[in-house]
Amino acid sequence: MTRKPWVKNLLLRLRKLIIIVFILQLIYLIALRWINPPITITQLNNWFSYGLKRDYIDFDAMSPNIRLAVMASEDQLFPDHNGFDISSIKKALANNKKSKRIRGASTISQQVAKNVFLWQGRSWFRKGLEVYFTFMIELLWSKERILEMYLNVSEMGTGIFGIEAASKKYFKKSASKLTRTEAARIAACLPNPKKYKAEPASPYVSRRTSWILTQMNNLEGDEDIEKLLEVPRPTRKKAK
Repeated sequence: MTRKPWVKNLLLRLRKLIIIVFILQLIYLIALRWINPPITITQLNNWFSYGLKRDYIDFDAMSPNIRLAVMASEDQLFPDHNGFDISSIKKALANNKKSKRIRGASTISQQVAKNVFLWQGRSWFRKGLEVYFTFMIELLWSKERILEMYLNVSEMGTGIFGIEAASKKYFKKSASKLTRTEAARIAACLPNPKKYKAEPASPYVSRRTSWILTQMNNLEGDEDIEKLLEVPRPTRKKAK
């Protein structure tokens, strides 16, 4: 059956729109290898509700302690995987079938994809987009850049985004001076930064901090981990 002219024209316009959107997002993806995102959807939502505290900093300005702490806490295979931890995903799926308590298996790369390009939620559509953006940042960015972005855009308290803002809020110092315990405390709050605070630490945060410190000790000496703890980065202008 022959399509009506207006239907054909609509489909043609839709195809052009899809191509334009794809090209624009690809340009943005590539640009973010060197520049920081002006704002994210999550930051924007928090801005309206709680205000926004953030201060993007370079990789070199982040203490090796916090780099190690978030890998120990969130994604110990980060240097080695291609964006997805298949083993953890299988375990999470098996757990979620039996338990009402949902268990996540997102890698640092997946969290960056969600935090930079998408919105919070659990829909299959959002998850599909997360898979796409995770694949793309692993393809186009370095591991150092992904970790740097994670530590700059992650929510680390109510209205607090990034390790520099969190460090100043909780410990009155820059992120470059965080001790191992302070870094582990901030990492301990990441699963639910609106509920938990690094200072003063709740019993849960204290227990999780001890576990993270143990994991940090276990990871030290790993060649791939060590490379991410001492990587020089070119200086970029900070986005306020």
